[in-house]
Order: sequence, then structure tokens, then C-alpha cells
Amino acid sequence: MALETTTGMRAVLAATLASLAATVQAANDPGLHFYRHDWELACDNTRTCRAAGYNSDDQPAVSVLLVRKAGPGEPVTGRLKFGYYGEEDGPGARAQAEGYEAQMRIDGQGQGKVKVGREMAADLSKRQVAALLRALAKESEIDFEGAGGTWWRLSDKGAAAVLLKMDEFQGRVGTTGALIRKGTRSEQTVLPALPKPVIVVPLLLKNSGTRLSGEEAEALAALLRPTTKQDDCETLFRENPENWQMTVTRLTETKSLVSASCWLAAYNGGVGFWVVSEPGRRKPSLVTTSGSTYSDGVVSCSQKGRGLGDCWSMESWTWNGRVFQPSEARTTGMCKLVAPGGAWDLPTRVSEIRRR
Repeated sequence: MALETTTGMRAVLAATLASLAATVQAANDPGLHFYRHDWELACDNTRTCRAAGYNSDDQPAVSVLLVRKAGPGEPVTGRLKFGYYGEEDGPGARAQAEGYEAQMRIDGQGQGKVKVGREMAADLSKRQVAALLRALAKESEIDFEGAGGTWWRLSDKGAAAVLLKMDEFQGRVGTTGALIRKGTRSEQTVLPALPKPVIVVPLLLKNSGTRLSGEEAEALAALLRPTTKQDDCETLFRENPENWQMTVTRLTETKSLVSASCWLAAYNGGVGFWVVSEPGRRKPSLVTTSGSTYSDGVVSCSQKGRGLGDCWSMESWTWNGRVFQPSEARTTGMCKLVAPGGAWDLPTRVSEIRRR
């Protein structure tokens, strides 16, 4: 009986350690972002991968998103989105206003219809996804034809390289479930999914922050400068304290968050964030020089890929009581005028945030 109990305890301990190791790995894994021609791949720290393909630059805007979770036997799902950015009477605008069906064709052969809704998106069926994956492994013409002769062509340029990289990231190369380089190895041998790392935000002191100026700001700026470079935080190296827009927000009795203006570009700006020790605002530790805002324990960054606003990148860092831990990194896909704000959500880092 004692032996059975000991064996059971060992099994529980082993499972606990394995789960902890997987969580640590997910927290430290930066994910992957890979581009090739008209296709891109974003794999996050849970090993879920998202491949997005687009039209060639001289064609009407269209995009397909292929998603596959990590682990054996996981299917690939597909979603289609027609572009409508800035159109007043183009095919995308009409589809958005009316909604209609479009015929999917590969090398001239019909693959069934997709029903386009007001959000300019449609789910692809399992059969359509399978046909699309076969087509993307080689040179193919992939078209969608709507009412009145409107049509969109999805580029296949770069797709095979992106799907191969997806297989490599998930450990599927040479397995029966690989998308590009299939083999005889069982899908049971592929890499497992990893859990989202959990970040627990402790109870925060309630304060709105204090704006610094004059000698107080100058003294703090002198401490912050050695933690960064002038190219990364140009404003902080200017002589006029009013340009720094420096604020101190108390996090705990022994830690505060300092923010200061760092740089300003044509359509983006960067705010620097540092954690300092209290009392005396000592030992500054840099979080980022490209932040945007701070709220409720989270430093966030949101930057346009270009002035049109059809592509964005976002990051966040979350306070865990000791440091601001990287908690999110994502883009909205290539700058292809598919939709205002971007076509897709393509994370390379995800986390579960819990609050005490």
C-alpha cells in the first residue's frame, strides 16, 4: 500500500513538473514571424501557427488565413477576407453592403461557393481548405469570382515556403500530417501544444501619476539616460525638461513606474517606461522606449505599419509584482489594404492575465 502511494505521488509530481516546465517554456518562447513574398507566418508561444496569404500588389485585395494548433491530429482551418479599404463603389464595398456568394476556383476548376457577409469574411469548408492546401504546395491559380464579374486572385507566391516553416515549427516535417514534406512518421511524434503562461497582477496602489518638472525631472532623467541610447529615446537627451513629459506612477510601496517621451515620427510616437525603486527613485530598469500607454498594470505599445492604418503591430508588458513581463506581441498582417485596422490577428506571444 505504501509502495502504491509513493508511486502515485511520484506520478503526480512528474506531471506537475512537466506542466511547470511547459509553462516556463511558453513564457520564454518568443514565437516566430516569417515572410516569403505574398505570404507570412506567425506562430505563438503555445505553438499555434497562423499563415496568411494575400493578393499580388497589382490585384484586388484579398487574403486567406490558415490556422493550425500544435499537437497530433490537429486540422487546418481557413478563413477568407475580401478587401474593401477606401472603396466607395468597388467590388469589396458592394460585398460589404449587400453580402453575396463567390465561387472559389483552383486552376479553373470550381471548388464550391463561399458566402461573404457584411464583415467581408467567410469561413472555408474542410473540402475547400484541403483543395487550397494541395494547390499551395505547387504553382496554382486561385480565384474567387463574385456577382457581376467581380473577382479576386490569391497569390501562391511564397506559400509553400511558409507552410513548410509551419511544419518545421510544429515538428511535423516527415509525418503523415505534414503540409509540404509528408513522410511515414506518426503524427503522435509531433511537438505538443504549450499552455499560455499565466501572469498574476498583484493589487496595485490607486493613483493617477505625478507629473515631474524642473530639478526633479532633471535628476531623474540623469538616472534614466544610462539605461538607453539616444537613438532609442532622443527626447530624453534634450536639455529642456518640458519636452520629456515625465510622469511617476506608484505601483507598490517600493516600486514606481516612470514614463517619459522618447521619440516622435510621422505617424507614430514612442514613450519610454522604467521601473524604479523607492524611496528615492533608484535603480531604473527599462521596460521599453516604444510604448504608447500604461493602465492597470499593463504597458502597451501600438504602432502603425504605415500612415494609411491598414497594418499595425502591438506589444504589451504586464506587471507581476517584480517586473513588467512580456505578455503580448502581435501584428494585423501585411500592409495590403485589405481592411481598416488590418486584416487579421497574428500573435507571436500570448498570455493569460489574472488579477488578485
